[in-house]
Amino acid sequence: MAELMVRDGTWSFDGDRVWIVPGQERGVHRLRQDLGETSVPLEALAGIAYEPARKGGRLRLRLRDGADPLLYVTGGSLPDDANPYQVSVDPDRTGVAEYFADEVRQSLLLDQVVTGPTDRYLLPGPAVPLSAAGVDGVATFDGERVRIDWRWTTSESKKHAGARDFALADLAGVDWRPASGLESGYLRFRPKGMTAKLKPEHDPNAIELWGFKKESGRTALLAAAVAARLPHPSGGSAPTAAGPVAATQPAPALQTASDPGPQGGGQDADVLLRRLRELGELHRDGILTAEEFATAKAAVLKGFHGAG
Repeated sequence: MAELMVRDGTWSFDGDRVWIVPGQERGVHRLRQDLGETSVPLEALAGIAYEPARKGGRLRLRLRDGADPLLYVTGGSLPDDANPYQVSVDPDRTGVAEYFADEVRQSLLLDQVVTGPTDRYLLPGPAVPLSAAGVDGVATFDGERVRIDWRWTTSESKKHAGARDFALADLAGVDWRPASGLESGYLRFRPKGMTAKLKPEHDPNAIELWGFKKESGRTALLAAAVAARLPHPSGGSAPTAAGPVAATQPAPALQTASDPGPQGGGQDADVLLRRLRELGELHRDGILTAEEFATAKAAVLKGFHGAG
């Protein structure tokens, strides 16, 4: 068990999952606290990195593309202090952070985790019910229906449209964007069959957002909760009540040097080259250090020659 305790919270790794418990101290971003405890399965990870700095550093989890609905809907727009998958590390905890990263990398290697994009969410998304407010409206989501109620500050066109109410089956998707400069951000729900895109201040299916305050963080969580219950953007199946949707086609198992494969007659050159390419990709992506790559490569070559 590896454990790292910092101001932003506590990270634990048991060999199968990274458990993230946000800190409750003043200064910890509200989005982290509202999201609550998060469990990231090893299969959802593409890597981990510890980035040293003059004072302490930063530990970052890199999730597989498409694995997490929160990262999907926010599109990389979360500021560092709001991102639940990275933490600032104090100078006296750098050794623990490096050990934590090494433990996760070693498990990714030993379990031969596929680190490419996934066609299903591997995290369930924020818990519901949720309520989130923007500049001109309040959205609520109970796991089955989305409702928008307008504030007095909303535009006349939105007031005229009235409160909005959608069942999940009515929605094609949900979009979230933070404000950028003088341009407003938005939380937008996209009904099926609707293609027109209005500015957020006039769109009756969107709440306008300004800045990235605690309200905007809540709207990001609500968007992620809705996205987690819609079909995956890659075209995978819709999730079931039991949890994240299963993959439409299971990923092929990676063979090791000691695994003769389904034929039972030893590995051929194609299998060897494929395994070496996989190790090379892990090394290139920063998941394996140079030393880990050299050790794994030697083990593959040794197993291949032994089988011959």
